[in-house]
Amino acid sequence: MGAQLRIYRRRMRSVKATKKITKAMELISASRIVKAQQRVAASSPYATELTRAVSALATFSNVEHPLTAAVTDAKRAAVLIIASDRGMAGAYASNAIKEGDQLTSLLKSRGLEVDHYLVGRKALNYYRFRNRPIAASWTGFSDNPTYDNAKEIADTVIASFLQETGADELHIIFTEFVSMITQRPLAKRMLPLEVVESSKPPADGPLPLYEFEPSAADVLDALLPRYVESRIFNALLQSAASEHAARRRAMKSATDNAEELIKSLTRRANAARQAEITQEISEIVGGADALASATTGGE
Repeated sequence: MGAQLRIYRRRMRSVKATKKITKAMELISASRIVKAQQRVAASSPYATELTRAVSALATFSNVEHPLTAAVTDAKRAAVLIIASDRGMAGAYASNAIKEGDQLTSLLKSRGLEVDHYLVGRKALNYYRFRNRPIAASWTGFSDNPTYDNAKEIADTVIASFLQETGADELHIIFTEFVSMITQRPLAKRMLPLEVVESSKPPADGPLPLYEFEPSAADVLDALLPRYVESRIFNALLQSAASEHAARRRAMKSATDNAEELIKSLTRRANAARQAEITQEISEIVGGADALASATTGGE
């Protein structure tokens, strides 16, 4: 066997092993997307009703709360960036980080100091490699978040928001799951809470009538942290579903590329083997001719 043929066959074995890995990761991600979508759908009713309650409370009461009062001379902003713990998901993590960089530049252009709160090892490593300050970080649950994870994050950012020298604004960066093909990074402001007044009726029906007991201020104190928690939890679930979809698409592309590379290497190996066979036949024929010539000359 020639050296060139051995090289082609070694590369084919390596590519086939890689193809098995990427195919397995594609199937795993495809199976997890369904569960992630179900979790997003299951969390929607609670988040919707909680949003309606907070909207009704903020609209029909005159209570001023630190989480709803806008600061005219804002000096500091907090940015929560949700990325992934693992790679092999295409540009999923880099798109979220890039969206965070754009938002940071915008906030700094307004004269605000920015504190970064990071979810996922990809974002954490990105900021550590560039020696950027990090206010807090969380890792280990990006592809399967729980409500306890969201509550831990919400408690940290709300505590920073309520401090006298803390953040005046809180923004969140996450990836919205649109479909299996489309996932887009979004930047939204969570705090101070924006109440948009409109003369049009709500799309999901009129707001229900609430009675606040013991008082609107106490109810607002209890509801707003839950509202932030639900928003963060929904963002974590959306990002998890987007991560699985992006990884499935990236692994499918890698598997397809591996198949094409195997076909190309197979053709080259066959050509190399055919060249070796042709060379061997030529050598045999040449040797037979030389032997025949020597025998004829001896006679």
